[in-house]
Amino acid sequence: MSEQTLTDPPASRALGESRARVLAALRSAGSPVAVQDVAEQVGLHANTARFHLDGLVGSGLAERRAEDRTRPGRPRTVYVAIAEEAAEGRRSYRLLAEMLTGLIAENVADPGKAAESAGEAWGRYLADRPPPTRLVDEAEGIRRLSTVLSGAGFAPEPGGDVIRLRHCPFREIAEERRDVVCGLHLGLMRGVLDEVRAPLTAERLEPFVEPSLCLAHLRPTGKRRR
Repeated sequence: MSEQTLTDPPASRALGESRARVLAALRSAGSPVAVQDVAEQVGLHANTARFHLDGLVGSGLAERRAEDRTRPGRPRTVYVAIAEEAAEGRRSYRLLAEMLTGLIAENVADPGKAAESAGEAWGRYLADRPPPTRLVDEAEGIRRLSTVLSGAGFAPEPGGDVIRLRHCPFREIAEERRDVVCGLHLGLMRGVLDEVRAPLTAERLEPFVEPSLCLAHLRPTGKRRR
């Protein structure tokens, strides 16, 4: 493997649309801000905003701090953008992803199932759970799932019982380790749909039917839950 493939592109070019908006909100704030403030400014669910903020911290583009406060009580966690010149540098998150997916594939008895399970947990975490009294139908379930997928960078296009995914955030890794990466994505969709109590599930994921297109096939469960 050449050195070029081991080094990620500059972080400013590698960010997806949602994460770039979160970073822009941090930079425009001028002072440390909390998760909820960022979520409201960019129009994301708080858990999704926290996911992107933590990603920016991991990329060296933001810093996580405890809020300075004089009042009693536990201080909130706040985030602040790091100056662009200080954030520059070579990183290899793609290499790390390749190493970790390889570790799972080689050391877990059923890596696909393990990835699905992990994806379901993250899907439930990222979903915006509706109030207990709200009845969620298929259309709203698809809308809520599409919101999470869009925030994660999949560029979804809903259409009946199939969601067209126009962008894979982990395409290069998925081409090498489809069982792990696609299993993770399938589980994530199932977790979201379960968390929002939608009467459907993600039945299967059809990867790379075209170079930049995957198909997520949904199936009604017949269960309507409050």
